[in-house]
Amino acid sequence: MRADRSYLYDKTYNFMNTTHHTHSCVHDTVSSVGANNFGMNDRIKRLRRQTFEAQPSLSIERALIETRFYRENYGKYPIPILRALNFLEICKQTGCRLSILPGLYQLINSEVTVSALREVEIEDLLGREPVKANLPSIMSYVKDRVVFVTGGGGSIGSEICRQIARYQPKKLVIIDNYENNAYEIQMELKRTHPELDLKVLIVSVQNHLRIHNIFEDYKPDIVFHAAAHKHVPLMEDSPHDAIKNNVFGTFNIAKEAGMSGVKRMVLISTDKAVRPTNIMGASKRICEMVIQYMNSLYDTEYVAVRFGNVLGSNGSVVPLFKKQIANGGPVTVTHPEIIRYFMTIPEAVSLVLEAGAYAEGGEIFILDMGEPVKILDLAKNMIRLSGLTPGEDIEIQFTGLRPGEKLYEELLIDEENKKETKNKRIFIGSPRMMETEQFSELIAELDHAAFSEDPNIREVVKRLVPEYTYKQTNQQTK
Repeated sequence: MRADRSYLYDKTYNFMNTTHHTHSCVHDTVSSVGANNFGMNDRIKRLRRQTFEAQPSLSIERALIETRFYRENYGKYPIPILRALNFLEICKQTGCRLSILPGLYQLINSEVTVSALREVEIEDLLGREPVKANLPSIMSYVKDRVVFVTGGGGSIGSEICRQIARYQPKKLVIIDNYENNAYEIQMELKRTHPELDLKVLIVSVQNHLRIHNIFEDYKPDIVFHAAAHKHVPLMEDSPHDAIKNNVFGTFNIAKEAGMSGVKRMVLISTDKAVRPTNIMGASKRICEMVIQYMNSLYDTEYVAVRFGNVLGSNGSVVPLFKKQIANGGPVTVTHPEIIRYFMTIPEAVSLVLEAGAYAEGGEIFILDMGEPVKILDLAKNMIRLSGLTPGEDIEIQFTGLRPGEKLYEELLIDEENKKETKNKRIFIGSPRMMETEQFSELIAELDHAAFSEDPNIREVVKRLVPEYTYKQTNQQTK
């Protein structure tokens, strides 16, 4: 191996002059981008200048040189996000299947292996900086504490468990009613954190007596409540179960948290709680109201965290599109104009954990998620990243909006004032609060409607959430 490592750049430059080697060029240059600075800055600058002057029309080559230039000039720091996005935007037009390879510096030093090569994910093209939280400086509130995570086997709940396990809780108790997911996270944490005092319990949050006993037995300090039914179309057909599980499951957990002296409880909410057009979103808005109600009754600090769609979670469009592409299509999109806010699971969890650190009681934390993403563009990008052409190799079919679905979601109701936190990407909304006595009466009425299978349950929901809108159907009036 040549000592000056200039062969890395010579190899890349040779590829620059043959555009038909685009695919190899991408992989070799991505590897070269990862190399650390070995006194080659002047050479790279000259090479960059020569390439731009010699071949101004070859945009992919410009992108490759631009990418390497940033890596070389800024040492170990990642290339600016917009440059990376431009780079991938150009590469996906080549018709090649794209992958991301770790830097050669990391490979040479055995920090990673070639097996770490991965497919380019749609998360790489979200078009905004990742939300960052300085968790080590704020996670002291879980150290040496007993922490409950409900829904701990789900997409968000399991990631909460993974991250909390890193900060030495006294005990982590996972509560879930789906044994397969619970078993998977249990085995994972036993492997990655053998020192962790871990307890996994299979129980529904609707089981008030069992929940009471669990709080009595383990005496938690902090509760993260992620357990919920989340699938919009399914809940439209099962509104009573959506209310039982989401609203009264939250009520059970929140009440026990207050009665047992829990210091802090964090509810996982959703942007679908804003001006809801479906029972799932309306149920989550009522969950937020439950949190505010309990905050007025107990010393526990109750907060909620509201965010949009999570990429890669159960029920997300990304796994669905991947399966449809793998099967040869078609890829199904409900409407050509439908848009959604997106975030990654680590982003969502960092917000949840940060909210737990900032909590004073009664807040609803909301993430500035950047610009919404058009689902049609998401589908086309995923097809292109698979080396295929939308409309030719893979058809896109529009299936129509599903029951309870709307074209766009919102994170904030107009009348909700917002204020900033220490993290400029996170702010606090202040939604209206219902009078305690009125809320108590309506929640009792909702309890009766849900458990008596009242066909007019949506009318009761609307009295609690006046901004909730829904279409009356024959099935709902039977």
